Amino acid sequence: MNIQQNISLKPYNTFGIEAKAKEFVVINSLEELSILCAAFNLSERKILILGGGSNVLLTQDFDGMVIKINIKGIEIIKETNEHVWVKAMAGEVWHEFVMYCIDKNLAGLENLSLIPGCVGAAPMQNIGAYGAEIKNTFESLDAIEIETAEIKTFSNVACKFGYRESIFKNEAKNKYIIASVTFKLNKNPNFNTSYGAIQQTLEKQGIKELNVKVISDAVIAIRESKLPNPKELGNAGSFFKNPEIPQAQFESLKLQYPDIVGYPTQNGNIKIAAGWLIEACGWKGKIVGNTGSHKHQALVLVNYGNATGSEIVNLAMEIQKSVKAKFGITIQPEVNII
Repeated sequence: MNIQQNISLKPYNTFGIEAKAKEFVVINSLEELSILCAAFNLSERKILILGGGSNVLLTQDFDGMVIKINIKGIEIIKETNEHVWVKAMAGEVWHEFVMYCIDKNLAGLENLSLIPGCVGAAPMQNIGAYGAEIKNTFESLDAIEIETAEIKTFSNVACKFGYRESIFKNEAKNKYIIASVTFKLNKNPNFNTSYGAIQQTLEKQGIKELNVKVISDAVIAIRESKLPNPKELGNAGSFFKNPEIPQAQFESLKLQYPDIVGYPTQNGNIKIAAGWLIEACGWKGKIVGNTGSHKHQALVLVNYGNATGSEIVNLAMEIQKSVKAKFGITIQPEVNII
């Protein structure tokens, strides 16, 4: 375990923002993580946990310790006639883990293909796409309690999952470091192809017989057609959450804007497509200095090469203002702004 000083974080965030960490350490095992918590009194220090750096926007140098989680490993820990429980360590690349499950014909994560980031970050904000969320297949996770260096197990209920929310973004924030996540996957799948363009893509590809791989391939094709590759153009995927509004407000807006995109939620509200709102305000493809809204997906803010985190924050604020002024709807960042 090597603690480095004044390290550039540019290679460790998908926005490609230049910022320095006062201290930086890569953790490759549970043992190293326990030692770090115990020896460095992390509960009293300013820390930032990084996985794939795909949901972070750095706006300044970090005057503390950045901990890069690189703990690897995937194992099947239990199996029945209907289900398989798969445990993945926090440092596993999310998409590679999904592909592992696809290769074994295990269902439940196929709609979450090609989401950037690492396994450990997935439950923190209950990642989701195309009608699926982590909470649908999540069994449990093990996390190191920073103050005591002890391992604690969190069940699905204990994680308090919500829309891009969990206990780790609220009351347990900065109190735990996720070490591993266990998923309960299906041998007999119940496919979800109704959300987004999955069904249309399958029809276009001439797919008549469904399996986890063809759905995963369809999701990958959709994402690659709409979303920029962070290795080529700095971004953190969807920058804003899809806002929820009351049914009555949606009906009123629909009279003015018949094309507005919304989906009913279980609580009776309507979830509005933030990308549609942003595009309707004229931001799609617009370049502002070194940043802008992507030409294929307005929800994705991008770094055209030399943007600072503050530039991207300023752009996000202007987009928020215009959406609020036009629709009376407040959109909130999904990205963690540091």
